[in-house]
Amino acid sequence: MARLRTSTATSAGGIVVRFDDGVPALVVGARRRDRDILTWTLPKGTPNEGETREQTALREVGEETGLEVRITDELDSIEYWFVQRGTRIHKTVHYFLMEPVGGDLARHDHEFDQVRWVPFHEAPSLLTFETERALVAKAAEVVDPRPRDHGISAPVGSTAGAAPSGGG
Repeated sequence: MARLRTSTATSAGGIVVRFDDGVPALVVGARRRDRDILTWTLPKGTPNEGETREQTALREVGEETGLEVRITDELDSIEYWFVQRGTRIHKTVHYFLMEPVGGDLARHDHEFDQVRWVPFHEAPSLLTFETERALVAKAAEVVDPRPRDHGISAPVGSTAGAAPSGGG
């Protein structure tokens, strides 16, 4: 059997956190893998030429979630291997802790079929990949339960930051 070529890849993304009645929640997105299978993941993506990790994370999270965000802290990176078109790729994804400062989940791009807020305690049963579940567990330990006022705390009944109906 022929040996696969190897390559490296880098991405950056974020765990976007808000508080609903003092309970921390994060944004996750779903991509359809097969007709009947959704993969739930954190928002992330590939850098454009000349971008820093932080710039990539802010842009990609914004595109994939529809939210305007700011970085509040740096998180661990995760690494994994996958095979694509005959090449074995070692990927490193750099993550940042973020908070929303504007935007709307209804404006997410085509890369996710669905985007929604989930309480941190529900993330382990929803996220598809163990590396992301472990990262979220570590982030949950450092998330500050005190809400910040950046004009994002939506009043009860508001749709600000709500997931689009119909899987958007």
